Amino acid sequence: MSAVASLSLRFAAVLIAASTCGAVQAAQPIEGRASVVDGDTFDLGGARVRVLGIDAPELAQQCRDAAGRQWPCGRGAQAALRAWLGTAAVRCVPAYRDQGGRPVARCTARGRDIGGWLVENGWALDYPRYSEGAYRATQQAARRRRIGVWIGTITPPWEWRAAREAERRRASAAPPDRRCPFKGNINADGRRIVHAPGQRDYAAVRIDMSRGERWFCSLGDAQRAGWRPAAR
Repeated sequence: MSAVASLSLRFAAVLIAASTCGAVQAAQPIEGRASVVDGDTFDLGGARVRVLGIDAPELAQQCRDAAGRQWPCGRGAQAALRAWLGTAAVRCVPAYRDQGGRPVARCTARGRDIGGWLVENGWALDYPRYSEGAYRATQQAARRRRIGVWIGTITPPWEWRAAREAERRRASAAPPDRRCPFKGNINADGRRIVHAPGQRDYAAVRIDMSRGERWFCSLGDAQRAGWRPAAR
């Protein structure tokens, strides 16, 4: 079996699996010129599209070069994809939508599979959870050539994101000032509720200050600011 046929069969398996979890059935292709967002995401035809089967370093992610020095590999992947695509026409066939509602698609440009080009040039990793290993051999070749992120070492982007999320959760669970442990949470309905230490839901509540949530030093402070005490 040829490499192209093998790749097509692997992606067919991914598409079949996706049909059980929010797949885009008989989705219409999305075509046009792409505006690159990061190393594996771009805006195309009014949609924000993620490339299927790969994972590029996040924009804020740092890698290490051969000398152990940090460098902005996420920005590097973004710049490489932007330069390669240029003004070329891009065509994407959605497989499914992610949790944010964005289409995840197999995309082509300049007669090439975009995911394959990114992995081949060391700017993205094979994403085994979704690729069924379709780009594994391509990634191994890029790593042997020491190009892109492989000039040194990289934390797989999915591990980097998980570590960042764990760090964010730890930070949101502990008050920045021990004297102010009351959690001012905004629930899904937009209601402002303050949770006191010892209440049933206190430990599960996370404070996201970017959403307007905050910490209080007393129930009185919270109530005066417009938060009401949690029922339990």
